[in-house]
Amino acid sequence: MSDTTGQTMKIGDKDYAVRQGSVGPDVVDIRKYYAQSGMFTYDPGFTSTASCESGLTYIDGDQGVLLHRGYPIGQLAEQSSFMEVAYLLLNHELPSKDELDTFIYTISRHTMLHEQLAQFYRGFRRDAHPMAVMCGVVGALSAFYHDSTDIADPHQRMVASHRLIAKMPTIAAMAHKYSIGQPFLYPDNSLSYTGNFLRMTFGVPAEPYVVNPVVEKALDRIFILHADHEQNASTSTVRLAGSSGANPFACIAAGIACLWGPAHGGANEAALNMLREIGTPEKIPEYIARAKDKNDPFRLMGFGHRVYKNYDPRATVMQQTVREVFESLNVSDPVFETALRLEEIALKDDYFVEKKLFPNVDFYSGVILSAIGFPTTMFTALFALARTVGWVAQWNEMISDPEQKIGRPRQLYTGPTQRDYVPVDRR
Repeated sequence: MSDTTGQTMKIGDKDYAVRQGSVGPDVVDIRKYYAQSGMFTYDPGFTSTASCESGLTYIDGDQGVLLHRGYPIGQLAEQSSFMEVAYLLLNHELPSKDELDTFIYTISRHTMLHEQLAQFYRGFRRDAHPMAVMCGVVGALSAFYHDSTDIADPHQRMVASHRLIAKMPTIAAMAHKYSIGQPFLYPDNSLSYTGNFLRMTFGVPAEPYVVNPVVEKALDRIFILHADHEQNASTSTVRLAGSSGANPFACIAAGIACLWGPAHGGANEAALNMLREIGTPEKIPEYIARAKDKNDPFRLMGFGHRVYKNYDPRATVMQQTVREVFESLNVSDPVFETALRLEEIALKDDYFVEKKLFPNVDFYSGVILSAIGFPTTMFTALFALARTVGWVAQWNEMISDPEQKIGRPRQLYTGPTQRDYVPVDRR
């Protein structure tokens, strides 16, 4: 819990307490501001507003820091697994060997989908976007798992969390299979979380599927890097939906819908499309010149970040991972060379250095996912799969917070003042 610092900030003729977290900037507690002043604060996008207390994730955008429960993201991505990070986010601490084994066993026993849910997929057109499918199927889970929708019961909340983490790879893989007309594959619980997803996505019933360990590790890292990212748009959506008492499956479906927006979850697809448009390293100077031209609509995608004003710490991990994947798969793709050369040039160009337009995680992840074999339409679905862990952890934290109330932002009204109704024959 946060503590008051003993300091106050005077606004008008009233003093408001200043609260302090374990790290990061202090905040002014303005919960009583409207009642005492008759005015609201105005903060479009809530960029200067702390909507909650959280012990999950800390970001220092100026320094390029991302911590999960205090652990640097680079250490987690290099040394742990996605299941370890999932346990950490849900349970506050890294697991012991026995705790991790039990957690993995529990998750593996929830990977199957109710057989009737397979019929849902056949209600979608073949060319339906995977995110549309995932929104519908995840929302429908509440119709099948009534024993884990009582949000007042901590045990039911944890069962729902485990189910969502476990079933999301199955749901995403089935969305891909449906779009290409191949049969669904049931989960194989002898494989790892990520290995099982790869098999369900790319395997076929007629022949065995061998998981490439380099690809498995790369995808596991991508999942870790996308597991949680503080109070972003989709996480705030999950919390806002949850504040009304909605069931957990509906809340996560709301998060998926928000993530689908191109300004949020579609950045890696946009970065890959940009690299394909550039084509070869020889064309990079031309496109950099266009990026600098304010009258040219072209923009370098995958550079800069709304939060990080320094190098994205997740991009450092991805930079090495992309090389490992391409070497393992023997990929010879000009997109890869273009990405490396573009990064090299941009990091030395005064224009990008001054504006701190450093490569972010999306710059590399799209290239890796494409090399593995995922179509661009699956990129955001993979993001949702990974972020589900953060969503359910944030949702559990919110439900457990006695100070949390139903979300109700206010507004600066600019419409007409009160006026009288005029019958239609007199207008």
